[in-house]
Amino acid sequence: MASTPLDPQDYEDFRVFLEQSCGLVLGENKHYLVTSRLSRLMGEFSVNSVAELLHLRKTGGRSGLRERVIEAMTTKETYWFRDIFPFEILKNQILPEQAKAGANNLKIWSAACSSGQEAYSISMAVSEFQQARPGTLKNVQITGTDISAAIVNDARAGRYDSLAIARGLSPERRDRFFSRDGDHWVLRPEIKARASFREFNLLDNYTLMGRFDIIFCRNVLIYFSAENKRKILARMAQALNPRGYLFLGASESMANYSDAFEMVRSNPGVVYRKR
Repeated sequence: MASTPLDPQDYEDFRVFLEQSCGLVLGENKHYLVTSRLSRLMGEFSVNSVAELLHLRKTGGRSGLRERVIEAMTTKETYWFRDIFPFEILKNQILPEQAKAGANNLKIWSAACSSGQEAYSISMAVSEFQQARPGTLKNVQITGTDISAAIVNDARAGRYDSLAIARGLSPERRDRFFSRDGDHWVLRPEIKARASFREFNLLDNYTLMGRFDIIFCRNVLIYFSAENKRKILARMAQALNPRGYLFLGASESMANYSDAFEMVRSNPGVVYRKR
C-alpha cells in the first residue's frame, strides 16, 4: 500500500539520487513528502507501494520512470504575480530604466517556470508598461525553463482551468489578457508570443542559454544545497549582461552564496544587480 513506511536505506538512496539528478535536497524526515508525491505514479507503473516504485527506479526496470519520479518531486506550487512586488519593480523601476537608456531589445529568463504563470505574468507586466509608454521596448523576449517536460508543455499551451486562473490573477487582468474557451482560459496571442519554453536543469551547463538582462529565479534555491546554490548563482551571474538584474524569492537570500551582486532595495522588496 502507499502508506507502507519506507525503509531507511531506500529513503537515503532516493535522497542521494534526487540531489544528484536535479539538485533537490530532502531533509532527513521527509518520508511523507516522498510518499505523497510518488503515490500517484503507482497505478501508472503497476506497482503496489512507493517502496516498490523506488526499487523499480533503482533497477531501471521501466522506461520513463526516472523522468516521471523527478517530475513528481520537483513540480512546485505556482500562481500569477506571486508576491506582487517583483512585477511592480520590473514595471515601475527596471523597464523605465531600460527604456530611458534607449534599449529596444530585452531578454528575460524565468527559471523553474513551472506551468508558465511567472513567465506570462512578466509578459503581462511588459504589455502594461508598453501601453503606458508607447513605442518603447519593442522587442522583449521571455524564456521559461523547467526540468519537467510535461510541465513545459503545459506552459507552452497557455491554457488554464478556472482554478488555476483564479490564483493571483485579478478579474481585470484575466479579462484583458485571456479569452474564455469553455471551462478554460486561453492567453491572448500578444502575451503568449513573447514567451518561449524549454526543458532545462539548473545544474546543467548554461552556455547554450545565452545572455539575459533580467533573471527570475524565485522560490527555487531554497531546495538546493549550499554548494549548488553557489554554483547556480555563479552561472547566473555569467549569464547576465553587465548590470543585469536577478530576482530571488521573498524568503531567499544572496548572503554567503555569491558576491557577484549588489542588493537594490525597493519599497517593498529587493532585487539584485550584477556588479
